[in-house]
Amino acid sequence: MVTGGGAVDPRASAERRADAARALSARETSRAERHETLAAQAPGPKLRDLHLRIAALHRSTAARHATAASLQDRFVARLARWARDRRAPRPLFMAGVAEACGAGSAALTLVGATFDQLALAASDEPARAAQELEFLLGEGPARDATRELRPVSAAGRALYDRWPGYGPALAELGIARVAAVPLSLGDTCVGALAVFDPVPGLVGPDAFMEVAEALTRSVILSPDGDPGLDGGVTVRAVVHQAAGMLSVQVDRPVGDALELIKAHAFAEGRSAHSVATRILRGELRLG
Repeated sequence: MVTGGGAVDPRASAERRADAARALSARETSRAERHETLAAQAPGPKLRDLHLRIAALHRSTAARHATAASLQDRFVARLARWARDRRAPRPLFMAGVAEACGAGSAALTLVGATFDQLALAASDEPARAAQELEFLLGEGPARDATRELRPVSAAGRALYDRWPGYGPALAELGIARVAAVPLSLGDTCVGALAVFDPVPGLVGPDAFMEVAEALTRSVILSPDGDPGLDGGVTVRAVVHQAAGMLSVQVDRPVGDALELIKAHAFAEGRSAHSVATRILRGELRLG
């Protein structure tokens, strides 16, 4: 939906996506019920088991779409509250993701074939800062989840033991617990969902994985989804462009140039994006 000023109405868009996800969930549930009925009527165990396996797949897909609808509903509710009092910044989609995961903050990282960060989205400044630290230091939960293709978590002293650079830096942000799961499509990992300071026991690992699955298949990569998360996604294109420019200036591989940018950003307490922007403007030379 477009508002009078020509801008897309985020609340109307989220409501439309929620309705579409609910319709898909209902369709998959209906298909599951049909195969469950056929299983009950099957003349033999092989045919019965086949229908039950198909029904289970439809049930799983229905649950994923229902979770996607719930995430959109959370976003709609936050936008509605914000519309009544706009003194605070407009809510971000990822804030609802954090809530669904029972966490204070959440961050989404999308990666390429070589696991380089391509795009990211965060629920708030602590999550964004944690995400930036992981990019600059080259270690952290999302990085491990994407490379190991499995959930990772750490809390307290284990943060320091597992990530000697990232752990102490994360603690300085006031974050004491972190967990991450990979976002996968078959055998391909497209990113990771990390949550910060999740309340122990509030949301189980299965529910966490279900949110990640819904984000991957029904929100980001679905034809009816929202790959930009309503404008909440930041693309690393500027950083990679600056790395290419810097590699020519210092006559080093692009990978080395990227590490120079990261090191400078960390040392100066700046984001990689701000350093990259200065390089592209000719305001900063490294090496």
